[in-house]
Amino acid sequence: MLTIASRCWLCQCPLHLAVQGICSLCQKHLPAAPPCCLRCGLPSSGGETDCGRCLLKPPPWDAMIFASPYEMPVSGLVLRFKFSNQPELDTALARLLLLRWQARYRMRNLPRPDVLLSVPLHQKRYFSRGYNQSELLAKPLARWLHCEYLPDALSRDRRTTSQQSLTERERKWNLRNAFTCHVSLRGKHVMLLDDVVTTGSTVREISKILRNQRVASVQIACICRTLQT
Repeated sequence: MLTIASRCWLCQCPLHLAVQGICSLCQKHLPAAPPCCLRCGLPSSGGETDCGRCLLKPPPWDAMIFASPYEMPVSGLVLRFKFSNQPELDTALARLLLLRWQARYRMRNLPRPDVLLSVPLHQKRYFSRGYNQSELLAKPLARWLHCEYLPDALSRDRRTTSQQSLTERERKWNLRNAFTCHVSLRGKHVMLLDDVVTTGSTVREISKILRNQRVASVQIACICRTLQT
């Protein structure tokens, strides 16, 4: 008898390769993002080039890659993965992100990362959830990208208010001095992984820390990107 691991997480049809998690047909029909800025990941009238927002105020990273807009069905899988104790979704979601990264890499405007970092959880939140969803995503992704994963490079030093209930300005203040990087990454191409990027406040704060270390580049990778401006 087929188990849930051998069926597509979306359509529940049998999978030839259970590790893929999502069948090729469902992948083909995932929601497509509009033309987005390759740097900030937000919709851009100029197509896939640096948008006016980035030209006026560049973010402290070089590129953003996401598997899907924050829309069903992928957003639903992320919620199940994050809040419904379904860590076994990690490989399927990481694979979606890998496919998107490979497409960007073939455009020859993205370096292969030397190091992969995941956005850390505060210790109390980690213990209450039982796992860090970004860390689970990072492990298979680093293996596929043939880069080093440093799970202890970043720490969240104080417990912050949940970002979901805050405005963009409040999110920025909420995260001030919340993170520390414990290793030297000077000259490295770094990928920073989070499950969802909404306003970008979390990855912005960490990217500033990485820039202060004079890394070669920072690329942000996430499963879902909220596209409302």
